[in-house]
Amino acid sequence: MTALEFAVQDVAGAVCARGVGADRVELCAALGSTGGLTPSIGTIDAVVATGIPVHALIRCRAGGFVYSDLDEIAVMNADARAAVSAGVAGLVVGALTPDHRVDIQVLERVLDGVPVDDIELTFHRAIDQINDRSATLDTLIAWGVTRVLTSGGAARCADGLDELAAMVGHAAGRVQIMAGGGVTVEDIPALHRVGVDAVHLSARQLVADDGGPGDGSTSGHEKLDGKLAAAAAAQLQAVEAAGRSSD
Repeated sequence: MTALEFAVQDVAGAVCARGVGADRVELCAALGSTGGLTPSIGTIDAVVATGIPVHALIRCRAGGFVYSDLDEIAVMNADARAAVSAGVAGLVVGALTPDHRVDIQVLERVLDGVPVDDIELTFHRAIDQINDRSATLDTLIAWGVTRVLTSGGAARCADGLDELAAMVGHAAGRVQIMAGGGVTVEDIPALHRVGVDAVHLSARQLVADDGGPGDGSTSGHEKLDGKLAAAAAAQLQAVEAAGRSSD
């Protein structure tokens, strides 16, 4: 069974995701402009209250995933502990060494004091900056990660199908491979065929909303597009049903 996850930024997005039958949401902030940052604790509280399993992104700033600043690591640790205390089902984390390997030491500091046995851990698309993703999967499996979010190293999942298939084969059920990165409704059948354990979409739309001269941007704000979310859920249900009928 292929799981469906939406990246959402607010309560409305979580309610929408739950309404179309999503299995969980990744909760983040500033998704379009930064790729996602840690949401506020107020947002986490409110989204957890919707009842859908919430996986909170722990990322203190935009840019790369090398964290040598102890203050940054301390902030992420505080955010991780607060998110788990608020009732999230999982955390989404990632950290790299300067030579683009998984930085287990930083991850352990980020999760210091977090009851990791009680939650799921997703390693995010920092993995797409690593050349040897098979070896990285072995490292993450040994460390206890539940799943990895990846485009197969491509800009879009549709361009990384061969690598996604290779990662699924290498994982061999030891860790979940979740396809994410530019996923469209039309991509879902191909992603299902390569055997990924989950599909991750933002399915967002831009709402025009001028914040004025002090806003820094007049483009508006993003929200989960209900029609796209429903279409994605229907597409996944259809390919799952087709797969069962052909067995």
